[in-house]
Amino acid sequence: MPIAEDLDPPRTSMGRGFDVLSALAALSTRTPGGVSVQDVAHALDRERSQVSRTLSALADRGLVVRGEDQRYRLAWSWYAAAQDLTERRLHTAGLQVLDDLAETVGEACFLGVLQGDSTLTVVESIPPGSGMIGSWVGRAYPAFCSDAGRAVLWDASDDEVRAVFARTSFMTPGPNAPASADEFLERLREARARGYAIVDQEAEPDLYSVSAPVWDFRGEVAAGVQIVGERSVLRPRTAELAEACVAAAEALSAALGAPDGGGGDRAAH
Repeated sequence: MPIAEDLDPPRTSMGRGFDVLSALAALSTRTPGGVSVQDVAHALDRERSQVSRTLSALADRGLVVRGEDQRYRLAWSWYAAAQDLTERRLHTAGLQVLDDLAETVGEACFLGVLQGDSTLTVVESIPPGSGMIGSWVGRAYPAFCSDAGRAVLWDASDDEVRAVFARTSFMTPGPNAPASADEFLERLREARARGYAIVDQEAEPDLYSVSAPVWDFRGEVAAGVQIVGERSVLRPRTAELAEACVAAAEALSAALGAPDGGGGDRAAH
């Protein structure tokens, strides 16, 4: 079964507004002086009149500013609104992506975000035969050894990673966990070169996972998609699971308005 065959929700006013804001944000990086209605309509392949109405409504709400030249710019309040919309889509589109992924691979799938030096599970899909017991939603786990740790820090610089783990105690029951921020960074670089992360008995003995980053409208990592299960079952399927995991992460990235749909090489340097 294909991963997330149709991620586009019904075109609600919120959905249309999010798409227009995302397009305006992307275009503004190239034309900081303002963006025309025609530019946005062309980027979204939509009728100019429809985009014009949406931009006017966004201007009325203070999310965008229309200049005397009739070009639009992002208002400061947009950033908070866009972040709120991103979080909503992480849950709604994220659940669809994980359900499709779990049905495809037959294993427990999770969506995690960075919270301090931990990862927090925000969405999960656990098929009956996966062997997972209970729910992980709302539960935090140390990012240095968690299944999503390297995915959520994918675009972080070395200094940013060291700052995240500045007060972390690298203690875990997992026999293969990194013992320092530098060792975490080494594994992060390997994951970037590979295109996905592997966490092999780092959080717990016999626990294995693959994960991939999810990008948002700013071109920044917003979350990590994970497939988690018993090492003896998942390890022989690593290539297959990784391909499905990366495809799911890219599908969710596209739903969040990521530039290029979440694909491409965005390794931090």
